[in-house]
Amino acid sequence: MVPTGPNLERIIDDALEEDLALGDPTTSALIPSHLTGRAKFVTRQAGILAGIDVAFAVCKRVDAELRTKAQLLDGDVVEPGSVLGTVEGKVASILTAERTALNFLQRMSGIATLTGKYVAAVRGTNATIVDTRKTAPGLRSLDKYAVASGGGKNHRMCLGDGIMIKDNHVAALRAEGVSLTQVVRRARTKAPHTLKIEVEVESVVEAQEALKGGADIILADNMGVEELRKVVELARGAATVEASGGITLDNVKAVAATGVDLVSIGALTHSVVALDIGLDYES
Repeated sequence: MVPTGPNLERIIDDALEEDLALGDPTTSALIPSHLTGRAKFVTRQAGILAGIDVAFAVCKRVDAELRTKAQLLDGDVVEPGSVLGTVEGKVASILTAERTALNFLQRMSGIATLTGKYVAAVRGTNATIVDTRKTAPGLRSLDKYAVASGGGKNHRMCLGDGIMIKDNHVAALRAEGVSLTQVVRRARTKAPHTLKIEVEVESVVEAQEALKGGADIILADNMGVEELRKVVELARGAATVEASGGITLDNVKAVAATGVDLVSIGALTHSVVALDIGLDYES
């Protein structure tokens, strides 16, 4: 579900403040305050829609009297020329809201579109495409919503959503003579019982150590497909296996075919290519 309430209002207010800190002198100088009109959000590229309600919320935040209507819903496949929705009311308000509304809509649709490509690429396997915390600061809720719109699943929303023992945690403790197995057992002892323990490993040997410590999830980082198959076999019936690192559209099917449960891809949100969407005015 798209974020609503104070969280979304804060995100939108921050974005509008960034764009309107000094007002909009161009619109103020040129557009009569009484002039009304209608515009439509239109895609220039094929993709998956995400963020139409966020774009509308921007318009309403600028002028509560603007009227919006969705033609398509988040998660819908769009083609060049698809009309996503319309906004109607004072032209000055529409112009003031335009860029901020499009920025959200283009970014979110870009995330959804790329996610959809990865989801399609692993179809026929048991693997699920998931995101990471590599999101734009302040936009995590929207970035992750966009991933879901594209058919992916969300990993942790924040650090508190689970125990994830990364390589730097292990390196810091190994300097004190603590083994990986002991690190996992320490986490198990001290962590709340409601949280799963995930452990990042870079070899089959490390996966064995993590499993011995009682890890719930093995995060196999930058492993080749043969290593992944071995980890999947080791963890069968004992832990979930997640593959991550160096995964692209060219190799994701081969990674998924190893039997991993999850494939996490930071590029879904950290290397966004916005979907080309415009706002066209109707005369």
